[in-house]
Amino acid sequence: MSDCCPKKASVNDTVSAPEPAAASHSCCPSDEAGKPRFDWLLWGSFILVALGYLWHSVGFGHPVDPTSGADLVGSESITTEFIVPEFISVMAHGMFELVNTMWWGVLAAFFFVGLLARIPQQMVLSVLGPGGTFTGVCRATLAGVLMDLCSHGVLMVGMKLYERGASLGQVMAFLIASPWNSLSLTIILVALIGLPWTLIFIALSMVIALLSGWLFDRFVARGVLPANPNNIERDEGYELWPEVRKHLAATQWNFALLKGLLTEGISGSRIVLRWLLFGIVLATLLRSFLSLEDFQNWFGPTVLGLLVTLIAATIIEVCSEGSTPIAADLMTRAKAPGNSFAFLMTGVSTDYTEVMVIKDTARSWKIALFLPLVTVPQVVLLALVLNGFNP
Repeated sequence: MSDCCPKKASVNDTVSAPEPAAASHSCCPSDEAGKPRFDWLLWGSFILVALGYLWHSVGFGHPVDPTSGADLVGSESITTEFIVPEFISVMAHGMFELVNTMWWGVLAAFFFVGLLARIPQQMVLSVLGPGGTFTGVCRATLAGVLMDLCSHGVLMVGMKLYERGASLGQVMAFLIASPWNSLSLTIILVALIGLPWTLIFIALSMVIALLSGWLFDRFVARGVLPANPNNIERDEGYELWPEVRKHLAATQWNFALLKGLLTEGISGSRIVLRWLLFGIVLATLLRSFLSLEDFQNWFGPTVLGLLVTLIAATIIEVCSEGSTPIAADLMTRAKAPGNSFAFLMTGVSTDYTEVMVIKDTARSWKIALFLPLVTVPQVVLLALVLNGFNP
């Protein structure tokens, strides 16, 4: 389920979220007592996006060609005076455009998030194999791709995997493969940049996860990094495919199931929507203060553009859902597929929240700092190759 906030653990859960006191994450709005508080980011972003969409829909504040009726926002031939500051009109135009592009992906994501919420967590996590092996890293990567959580939710599950005895390579492969590869975000990314580029991004992120996980396990084997001191807890009696067949046989396929899937999907997508709407606000802010020419100059498919992208990805602290619209703009407006890929990947590799939580869990600055040290060079190399192709 696409929810990164801690929940009460079930006795049947293989992996549960840490206690709330263990870490505090910006994607889970709560007060000091742990009680939910008003989500200003969600509703503030929603109101801004809704107002911008309506503003553009009714034609307020942006010039229109009196002959053809074409929207002239961003055109050099604008002669009509703006009723409001130009940046508001540009933001409204961008919000209208992004919402119209991704709405079907969001609706489809509701359904699939609800579907994944019905799948037992142990069934997904059981694909993890023995630690310290390439097979185990492969399985951890697949588990990460299948885990439909935001980046902070994946971080909590990954740290619990470490506490339960997964190898360092498996934990890192899981974290690197997970954050934006969730099914809901994949659907939205397809709507924004197209299926071919989305599949390329997923494949390359899995390559980085596999290689990084393998390298971390080799560093542990050579004594460069400390091994996981926790013992692996395995349910030897659990058999995946019999459990899958039992789960399918017990499912009643009817209208009530469909209704439940949609209801759970909307509820479970709250965090996705929260950061997705905030990402739309950020992306349209960039559009309003950076002209297309400036955007292409600063974030274009050049070494400087890639460097600026890496710095922006490090500074901007949002969940993976919020980075998706910005990454799409890097692809479609800056014509820099490599920068788009780098923004998605380094948002994970250089995220200071992730680095600090890994340090606290593993009690090792060395392990935490090895995450960007191992992954960022791979991301940069692949980004430079991707920038050689125009979308």
